Amino acid sequence: MREGRDRFGWFVMLPGAVIVAVPLVFPVGSLLPTIRPWLGLAVPVLAGLAAWRRSRPALAAVMVPLVAWLGVFGGHLLPDGDEPHDLVAVQHNVSDENPDPAGTVRTLVAGHPDLVAMEEITPEAAPAYAAAFPAEYAHHTIHGTVALWSRHPLIEAAALDIRPAGLGDDWNRGLRAVARTPHGDIAVYVAHLSSVRPSPTGLDTARRDDSAARLGAALAAEPHERVILLGDLNATTGDPGLRPVTAHLATDGSDFAFSFPAALPIARIDHVLARTLTVTAVRTLPRTGSDHLPIIAGLRL
Repeated sequence: MREGRDRFGWFVMLPGAVIVAVPLVFPVGSLLPTIRPWLGLAVPVLAGLAAWRRSRPALAAVMVPLVAWLGVFGGHLLPDGDEPHDLVAVQHNVSDENPDPAGTVRTLVAGHPDLVAMEEITPEAAPAYAAAFPAEYAHHTIHGTVALWSRHPLIEAAALDIRPAGLGDDWNRGLRAVARTPHGDIAVYVAHLSSVRPSPTGLDTARRDDSAARLGAALAAEPHERVILLGDLNATTGDPGLRPVTAHLATDGSDFAFSFPAALPIARIDHVLARTLTVTAVRTLPRTGSDHLPIIAGLRL
């Protein structure tokens, strides 16, 4: 009986444990980086099988994915505490079908952020959003379907062309402005990268990756040392398609604070990233009328 249990551990559990652990440490493609935190759910399943078989090798095999998961995500289980910050930014894809612009704005400004970025603002809904912002957010700019509200003056506000090849001039999902803050001028980008679509061969990321490359080129050429990017990037920061962007900017390093889909969030595809500023604890805000959750982050100079 013991020999049979040990065989189960060595020849069944160990290969299964390695299959789970390898993509945790070495994620590839667009799908694995998105679901990588959830691979940890395999650990209790494997542990249950090991306990059922009462196999010591099987129990030892469970440690392989457990150690891998803790090595990647364990630090994010610890509370962030009240980290100091100089600015606060909110990012939200409000959805072009949002039935409650005023309620959405109330949620976004409840934490008194300095900057509020929004995507999927339609021309019809834009006046309702503008009317809902308190007077202290006197500075704002809208280009296409992306917008930025600020407590601080905005200069050099203009559309940013991150349009993938083959799309027309009506595709306007990027902007750049300079926020004149008490801490100095900061270049602020708002971007909504192309969506990832299912295809017969898997996930079609070509347009998103094209958008990311164009955004990355703009960031590389940005003359201001301090830069903040707020946006729905339709990818997690571990996705190789975002490397043109993450080569220039960083976030808090956590893969948690899941923002999409709002009904059952499984990934953070909405981001606050920065250069020459430190992004502190990112968290989600309560649900609005959107299919995304808003995120809020501190920024330390």
